[in-house]
Amino acid sequence: MSDTASKRPTVLVVGGTGFIGGAVVRELLRPTSTGAPAADLLILSRRELPGWMTSAGARRIPGDLTAPESLRDCAEGVHTVLHLASYVGRDPDLCEAVNAEGTRALARAARRSRLLYVSTASVYGTGPHRGVPEGRLTPAPVSAASASRLRAEEAVRERGGIVLRPNLVYGPGDRWFVPLLLRLLRKVPVWAEGGRARSSLVSVQELARIVGEFTRCGWTDADRGAVYHVNHPRPVTARSVGTKLCQGLGLPTPSADLSRPAHWELSSRVLPELTHHQHALLTDDHYYESDRVWERLGIEPGPGFAAGLVAGLPWYRRQSASARLG
Repeated sequence: MSDTASKRPTVLVVGGTGFIGGAVVRELLRPTSTGAPAADLLILSRRELPGWMTSAGARRIPGDLTAPESLRDCAEGVHTVLHLASYVGRDPDLCEAVNAEGTRALARAARRSRLLYVSTASVYGTGPHRGVPEGRLTPAPVSAASASRLRAEEAVRERGGIVLRPNLVYGPGDRWFVPLLLRLLRKVPVWAEGGRARSSLVSVQELARIVGEFTRCGWTDADRGAVYHVNHPRPVTARSVGTKLCQGLGLPTPSADLSRPAHWELSSRVLPELTHHQHALLTDDHYYESDRVWERLGIEPGPGFAAGLVAGLPWYRRQSASARLG
């Protein structure tokens, strides 16, 4: 290792091959003015890393959140641990093993490191939530995944770590938010309450930029155990999101309208995998005061959903084509 490389802080990314993790790894591997990444990057993974990561200098650390003993020494000599891995399915045992127990084990391993965890605004449960700042809303998760992620937050905050709570994340690699919305628009091509519901959104690239800034900057006493909402400060209506998606993907834009109860009754019949909470996230107000994190880091948010969607359109076209073929 060169003298320059040896002076770089070591960062461990957990979940670096996932949707958010992959974007964060790309952010951290971006060359600085010296031509080298700003950090010596380690990625905890059960499997071999993709070639683009290793060719850029990232190194794999074998480990698995469901095997706490594999995490015991993973953070030795590490300056910052970025916990970006979560199980978001419906198996309660996996929720507990990955999100709760796995995070507790990781927090123990990271006792000498800074620790940051990307959680979710879903820990607040079903809204409506309108412009709520951090600390003003008592978490009330309605799913096993969200409840276990709240327990993960507690383990991180007890260690003095930082918790980030994005609401809906979109962009290349997204397999939940926009794909689910597109299935809903196909099966139920009408607006709920005129598409007036407002949501907080953040592109995966902007979320990665926030994580990258926290990785590179110094932390203050106020950051210890802190929670930050991480979204674009300007909420977006469901109608605007749906219209932009339909225009970008060449799909018909809904023109009819239903009340939310009627929309849910129809949606639950034709899309039985859709939960009531998911329907509420897409059709009722869920937006959060999100200025604080941008002010804390001294950076400006990007231009918002319409511009941020552009990078994700090729991904969503492929997802949309696969769904039609399936």
